[in-house]
Amino acid sequence: MTGWTMTSSNPERTFVWSWLPGAQEPVPTGVLEALPGPAGFLITFAYGRSYLSNEAAVPLYLPELPLGRGRIEPRPGLDVAGVIRDAGPDAWGQRVIMRQFALDARLHDPGDVPLLHYLLRSGSNRPGALDFQESPTNYVPRLHDASVENLLVAADAVQVGGEIDAHVVEALTAGSSAGGARPKATLVAGSRNVIAKFSALTDTYPVIKAEAAAMQLARLVGLHVADTELIGVAGRDVLLVDRFDRDERGGRKAFVSALTILGLHEMAGRHATYHDLADVIRRRFVRRKETLRELFARIVFNIVVGNTDDHARNHAAFWDGDRLELTPAYDICPQARAGGEQAQAMAIAPDGNRLSQFTTCLSAAKHYDLSESDARRIIDHQINTVIEHWDEVADGVGLTEPERRELWGNQILNPFASYEYKK
Repeated sequence: MTGWTMTSSNPERTFVWSWLPGAQEPVPTGVLEALPGPAGFLITFAYGRSYLSNEAAVPLYLPELPLGRGRIEPRPGLDVAGVIRDAGPDAWGQRVIMRQFALDARLHDPGDVPLLHYLLRSGSNRPGALDFQESPTNYVPRLHDASVENLLVAADAVQVGGEIDAHVVEALTAGSSAGGARPKATLVAGSRNVIAKFSALTDTYPVIKAEAAAMQLARLVGLHVADTELIGVAGRDVLLVDRFDRDERGGRKAFVSALTILGLHEMAGRHATYHDLADVIRRRFVRRKETLRELFARIVFNIVVGNTDDHARNHAAFWDGDRLELTPAYDICPQARAGGEQAQAMAIAPDGNRLSQFTTCLSAAKHYDLSESDARRIIDHQINTVIEHWDEVADGVGLTEPERRELWGNQILNPFASYEYKK
């Protein structure tokens, strides 16, 4: 934490507010405190008395933060509870905050900035059901009314090191569970809450159109996915992703990332595996058999469309205070690729195999409570559906002939995926 000390502009205490299940307004919930530790700051959490006396109160997440009095330290290996980290700004949001507020010039790594600073600087329309405030009694939301056009301009400015207007900063700091390092913003259009995803100035292929196509194909093969809409803004592609963490009345739904579910620190994210997630699903999720099948189908589809950015922050589950339920799929985007061999971000099989091949899925099927014939039906259905509907989906998102040729057989149904797989 070189260059940082605890000051009024760099708080050592932040108050947590939360939306209880079904509630339309947040309530004060607890306090985060940054305490010096051997490897930097350790952030503890304690529930407030008023929250503990509320009959409707639920733990923010178990087993991390059980209801009860006293200071709770993060689990071993973590510097903060995962549910809190999930609500903080992702790599893109941290980049926005560093640019806008001209943090210490000696710091070039967003990871060197204390988390409590990020929590209080990021916008209140963050994913999930938490927010962070300077006061335990006075809730002041950090919101914006910027247009998608202005947000696009601001996102471009961040990428080139330009100045951005302070009133759109909060919109550009979406939480980590709903994204990563790419430019994005939260947006409210009437009663519709969306995340707007923008093309990056350095994109070498039509990333936004490719993601729009992948999300449509995912829906066609039968996956449970977030609703999306591709729009044009100032001659650029923008993908609007409906917020599945908001209800019709404006309430918020709590959810946690798979990284938190697996109890891993971000730096240990490479150790997250699909088969470990499947084990947790058996123990803690609702509709376990259906959920295991859905998870397996999502793994297969990521291979079908060349999405290798399927790390543990790109999977999440709703949390109701007792049980977990898989959220709709999001962030399914074909990734830039050169050559044949490819691997998924998370291991699929218990032996550590993560190769992006249908045979990998087939060999691991029993770990997802599927027979080999069930697994084959899922794989064959997805392959056939994508082949059948590719042209109409590509037309619908406006992919040119050269663009679709670049995607087909490269990201989409790369021959490596089907190597040694016999239909």
